[in-house]
Amino acid sequence: MLKKRILLIFAVILSFATAGCKEEESIGKNEKVIKNNWNESSLFESGGYTMIGEEGRLGFIYDDSEVVRFYPDKEQKYMWHFWGEEQELEGELKVVATHENEDEEIFVTSGGLGGANNGADKHAPSNMALPKSGIWKLDAYIGESLFGSVYVKVHEK
Repeated sequence: MLKKRILLIFAVILSFATAGCKEEESIGKNEKVIKNNWNESSLFESGGYTMIGEEGRLGFIYDDSEVVRFYPDKEQKYMWHFWGEEQELEGELKVVATHENEDEEIFVTSGGLGGANNGADKHAPSNMALPKSGIWKLDAYIGESLFGSVYVKVHEK
């Protein structure tokens, strides 16, 4: 009876400890990256603007208002911002997207990086559109390296 209680307590503690964990995904021989659980990225403030992404790393101006929200096939302007070391911010920006229910990546935008702006070390203007509703992962590459990912919701029309 005591063994069953201890086992039950251990199982409850273990379930709470792992409930908020993110999955690991292998991306190379010895590299691992934490996969988001396909939740929309957090909003944060920088330079007087609300942005979506990872504070202190990457994001773009976005306040989740109806005017700037993503809707299927609606192209809009978004200003990307990046924080990091000079050597990791060298190269062209390329953004590819993956829908939560598919594995295929689609090209979203690309372009050069400008200087410091709105508290970030580099910035890049972009026009972006996503083809259907749901959660999308936007992978931002600088040069050939994945710099980070932003998760956005494309709302129904």
